[in-house]
Amino acid sequence: MLRKRLVGVPGVARVDIAGAGFLNVTLTGGARAGLVRSVLAQGPAYGNAGGRGRVEFRAAVEGAGVRAAVTAEALEKILPAGGVATKPGGETVRTREVVEAWPLLVARLGADEARWVLLHTAQGDAVRLPDRPVQRESNARFRVQYAYARTCAMTRNARELGFDAEPADIREVGETEAQGQALRELFAAIAEYPATIEAAARHRAPDRVARHLEVTADAWLRCHDVCPPLPVGEEKPSAVHRGRLALAEAAGTVLANGLHLLGISTPDRL
Repeated sequence: MLRKRLVGVPGVARVDIAGAGFLNVTLTGGARAGLVRSVLAQGPAYGNAGGRGRVEFRAAVEGAGVRAAVTAEALEKILPAGGVATKPGGETVRTREVVEAWPLLVARLGADEARWVLLHTAQGDAVRLPDRPVQRESNARFRVQYAYARTCAMTRNARELGFDAEPADIREVGETEAQGQALRELFAAIAEYPATIEAAARHRAPDRVARHLEVTADAWLRCHDVCPPLPVGEEKPSAVHRGRLALAEAAGTVLANGLHLLGISTPDRL
């Protein structure tokens, strides 16, 4: 019954019944291009349900201290973005521990790393603070910021070469199996971002946002390696490059929006 209904939905190419009660839904290439076009049109609003109001911190965060305060600040943005109704008013968690410990933590790790470590860890798990921040790809926070900076670099370099982004069918921007796989993974990460924000708001779990940013960053970096958005050597810019650039900018939109919700900076150069 579900398969018959889904087959008639615009943008759905095929629906296959799989084991254990699953349906495999294959989208048309045009649907993917439409997704990228929508992301670029929405920009900072992509993945934001547009809720209003301040979070009632006492209801949203258990405990106190630095971790609770940072989590509460993130939830103040995540809950409205995820469409969760919030109560007017509310208080930020401000204890003596926060006032004394946060400056020390920032001095040790930097504000971005400190927030990432506290928010990336699931609420039921213990936080393991690194001795110092590591500016290399083994550091997930750096990898996410680096991936965003790379998307900005692609846009700058493309403008210098005289072309802009234009969303395209997945078949128009990738030919090999490796390219197709990388593109599908990146499309999926971009498409799943709004649902991730909704789930993070519903479960009061900023770590879901951080983990999805990792997935998106890794997918974009893999895609960049096998589907470079910029022409190489004597190659001239083409529709392929414009389509890949649009996908890069959509990935950058997701990374920027997610980092903003976590209160972490989005440097356009690293």
